[in-house]
Amino acid sequence: MGTMTAAGGRTRRAELAAFLRSRRERITPEDAGLPPGLRRRTAGLRREEVAQLSGVGVTWYTWLEQGRPINASTQVLDAVARTLRLDQPEREHLYRLADSSAAPPGPAADGPGVPEIQQILDGLAALPASVLNERFDVLAWNAAFAALFPSVVGAPAADRNTLWLNFTHPGCCHPYLNRAGQLGMMVAQLRAAYGRHVGEPAWTGFVRRLQAASPEFARMWAQHEVASPASYLKIFRHPVYERLTMTTNSLAVLAAPGTRMVVYTPADEPTRRALACLIAGDGAGARFPCWDAHAGAG
Repeated sequence: MGTMTAAGGRTRRAELAAFLRSRRERITPEDAGLPPGLRRRTAGLRREEVAQLSGVGVTWYTWLEQGRPINASTQVLDAVARTLRLDQPEREHLYRLADSSAAPPGPAADGPGVPEIQQILDGLAALPASVLNERFDVLAWNAAFAALFPSVVGAPAADRNTLWLNFTHPGCCHPYLNRAGQLGMMVAQLRAAYGRHVGEPAWTGFVRRLQAASPEFARMWAQHEVASPASYLKIFRHPVYERLTMTTNSLAVLAAPGTRMVVYTPADEPTRRALACLIAGDGAGARFPCWDAHAGAG
C-alpha cells in the first residue's frame, strides 16, 4: 500500500526537478559567496555550483534535478537545502518530493469527520470560523461565517473552495478587497501541501482545473513558491458593508489530520460592530448590484 506507483513516482520526480530549478535560479552567485562571472547563460547558480557548495557530485545533483530515480539521503538533502537557502516549509517540501523518510506524514482529509468539530464552530458564535482541508475546500462553517460570506456557503459543493472562488469570482463583487496581496501566499500554501499528494488524482485534477480556469493561478503555480498557513490581516466587503478588516488564525484540527480551523477576528471597532450586525441578521439576503447580471449569465 505504501509503495508509490510508477506514474506517481514520475510525477513526483518531475515536480522535484522543477522545484529545484526554480530555487536554484533565484540565488545569485554573490548570494552564495561566488564571483559573478561573465556571460552567464542562466539566472542564478549553475548546477555544478550547487553541487560544489553542497559537497555532492555534479553528476548526482544533475540527475536529481533532472528527475531521475535516484536515492537521496536526509544528510545530502540538508546540504542542498542549505545551499539553496530553503526556509522550513521549502525544506519539508523538498523532503516530500524526494520521497525522504524525513518528511512528516500528513494525509489530507476530505471532511472533518468528527461531530465535536461542528459543535466547536457553533460555540464560536461571535466569530466567523470554518474548517478547511489542505486543498482549501470549505468543509464546515458556523452561522457567523455564513453571514460574512454568503457567496461561499451558497456556492455548489464542488466549487466551495476558497482558492477556486478567489481566482474565478467576478471582480465586481469579489468579497476580498486585498485579494492581490493574498493570492500568492495561498498558492504557496497549496504548493507545500501538494508535495504530500503528488500523483493523487483528486489533487492533480484540482490543480489542472484551476490552471485551465485562471491564467493568473497558472502563472503563480509555475513559480513553485511554498509556505505554511499563518495569520493574516484580510480586508473583505459585504453588500451592506464596504470594508471589513479581519485577522485570520489557522488552528490545526488534530482529530481530523490534514484539516485546519480558520477563525476570523475583527481588527478594529467598526468591523466589530458591523460583524455583530451581520450575525444578528442585518443584511441577510443583501446582494451586490451586479447580482442579477451574474444570475442571468448562469
